[in-house]
Amino acid sequence: MIDLEGKVAIVFGLANKRSIAWSIALKLQEAGAQLAICYQNERMKAEAQGLIDELAGAEGFQCDVSNDAEIDTLFGQIKERYGKVDVLVHAVAFAPPEDLRGDFVNTSREGFRVAHDVSVYSLIALSRAAAPLMTDGGSIITLTYYGAEKVVPNYNVMGVAKAALEATVRYLAASLGPRRIRVNAISAGPIKTLAARGVGALGEMLKVHAEKSPLRKNVEQIEVGGAAAFLASDLSGAITGETIYVDCGYNIMGF
Repeated sequence: MIDLEGKVAIVFGLANKRSIAWSIALKLQEAGAQLAICYQNERMKAEAQGLIDELAGAEGFQCDVSNDAEIDTLFGQIKERYGKVDVLVHAVAFAPPEDLRGDFVNTSREGFRVAHDVSVYSLIALSRAAAPLMTDGGSIITLTYYGAEKVVPNYNVMGVAKAALEATVRYLAASLGPRRIRVNAISAGPIKTLAARGVGALGEMLKVHAEKSPLRKNVEQIEVGGAAAFLASDLSGAITGETIYVDCGYNIMGF
C-alpha cells in the first residue's frame, strides 16, 4: 500500500475532472497526502475551487507558471502554510492552437517560444522554487507523451516541446539528485482530456491504441494517477530521470 501520510503535494494543471491532474490529485489524497492545488488565474479560480472543495483538506493557490514573480509569491505562501514540500506535480502544457494545425514547417516563432516557455521552462522554474522546501528530499513528476520521440499527426510543436521536457527531466534529476530530490516523467497514452481534443483526430488515435497496444485497451486517467502516487512515494526511492510509460504497452510495438 502506498503511504503518503504527512507529505505535502503541490499539483499544477488541475483544470477539470477529465484532466489527468484530477486523477493524480485523487490518488495522492487517497494515499494520505495534504494537497495544495494551483490554478492559473482569477478566471479559472471558480472552476478550480469546485474541484478543490471535493478534495478533503486541499487548499487552492493562484499561480501563472509563466510569471516568475507569481511563482516566488506562491512558494512564499506554501512555506508559510505548510513549511515544506514533498511532492510537486507539473501537469502543465500549452501551445497556440494555430501551431497545432497544418504543416509543422509553418510553426511560428512565437508559437515555438510559448510552447517551450509554458510546457518546459515552467518545470525548471517550479523545481527551483520548490527545492529549498524539499528539506527531506522529494519527488517531482511531470507529464509527457509518445509524440516526444515519434511523429504524431497534429501534435507538431508540442511534440518538440515534450522532447525538450524529457531532456529537462534528465538534467534536473542530475542537478537535484544530491538533495535527494527525484525527477521523473509519466508518458501516458491518449486520453479524452480537454487538452487532447485540441490536437485533433483523437478518436482515431484512441482506436489505433486500443487495437495495437499489448493490453488491447486505452489507458484511463486513474491508472496514470496510480503511477504518479507510486513515483511520489518512497517505493520509487531509487528511480529518477526516467520516462515511465503508462500507455498499455503501445510504445513497445513496432507496427
